[in-house]
Amino acid sequence: MKRSMNQIIDEIALREASLEDARRERVAGELSAIEAATIEARETLALVAARAELDELRQSPEKRRPSRRRRRWLLFTGLMCFLIVIVVVLWASISPRQEGNSITGSVSLGRSQQITKLLSEGQSDLANNLVLSALAAYQDVLAISPKNVVALTETGWLDFSAGSTSKSPTLVTFGVKELRTAVADDPRNAAARLYYGIAAYSTPGNRTLALGEFRVFLDLHPSSVQLGLAHPYLVKLGLAS
Repeated sequence: MKRSMNQIIDEIALREASLEDARRERVAGELSAIEAATIEARETLALVAARAELDELRQSPEKRRPSRRRRRWLLFTGLMCFLIVIVVVLWASISPRQEGNSITGSVSLGRSQQITKLLSEGQSDLANNLVLSALAAYQDVLAISPKNVVALTETGWLDFSAGSTSKSPTLVTFGVKELRTAVADDPRNAAARLYYGIAAYSTPGNRTLALGEFRVFLDLHPSSVQLGLAHPYLVKLGLAS
């Protein structure tokens, strides 16, 4: 049976509230990463469908057929995006590594050696575009050393990037929080400032924050690679030509 516009609007409000509840419960530790990602995938896909249905109702009759095609495309896109989100979280959460083991399963390495090895493997995985493996390595570092700034920075950036790509507010929030923590723990870390600055610039209403982060970033004498990544944002913020 075809629903009324008010019924669809009510559903959208309920599902948006459900997403916000899941985000709060995940931050509070009441939901596991897998549970939170599953809820987000389910609710967001339902939101995609509901919003497309609402858009279709608002269209004039002659425009509704193209809208149906658009709805199918949105559903497919939403499904693919949030399957990726779930896979990322599942990979990181059910990794077979046990406490005290490195990414290769060795139990003979000391704590400092484990961290160094995991960070090296994470960087290598990123260089080879193995994002899931890199994320798992960095999260293993955080399991050993929750305040490791390199792992916090890389995990935050990966979460923020995945959330931005998949339109996932929860992942974006996680990423920004991790980057903010990295900056607070090591204010003179150029990479943390760079990624936090990019995240701020990419988030509406945070231009002033982004400007401040990039100014500090420049004062930290970043590498040429970091400057190359920062350059488009420096130009947009009037800090470079």
